Amino acid sequence: MNTLLFATNNQHKIQEIQSAIGDRLKVTGLKEAGINIDIPEPHNTLEENAKEKSSVIYALTGKNCFSEDTGLEVYALNGEPGVRSARYAGGRSDSDNIEKLLKNLKNAPSRKARFRTVISLFWNNKEYLFEGICEGTIAEGTKGTKGFGYDPVFIPEGAEKTFAEMEMNEKNSYSHRKKAASQMVVFLQTVI
Repeated sequence: MNTLLFATNNQHKIQEIQSAIGDRLKVTGLKEAGINIDIPEPHNTLEENAKEKSSVIYALTGKNCFSEDTGLEVYALNGEPGVRSARYAGGRSDSDNIEKLLKNLKNAPSRKARFRTVISLFWNNKEYLFEGICEGTIAEGTKGTKGFGYDPVFIPEGAEKTFAEMEMNEKNSYSHRKKAASQMVVFLQTVI
């Protein structure tokens, strides 16, 4: 089975991408590859941050690899937290980020939001971008214990529960990350 290096240390993301890809490819993270670096995300777009991570790892290893950056974009907050989703409240605490989000949405006329994932794949020294979007709404409070990040407050369009209340296979039927990963797999099937 072909292995593809995912430029992340986030085990949740590795599991989610592996679940989305299925058994067509084995996804390995930086830790499994023996790479112990934290790649900064200094840019103002998901695309640039995704490329930063994949290009650094490609330059370091010479191996085909990919990375992703995901943002929660809330329409009433002019797209916040967006590219700063992981550090919205200043640190990297999911609960602090959710608390700040709910506070900022307290009197908002709409709770519509979307998750957007951009995957940057470096394949044979060329970059390819794939995007996945999941529209939804922000719940009034947290529900569920599965998943990570904003999953306890995000209800995807067409669902009655948050991502954090869903098993992985159900989440994948809506997931932004799954949509982007599926596009990448379709591309890889043409080149592998």
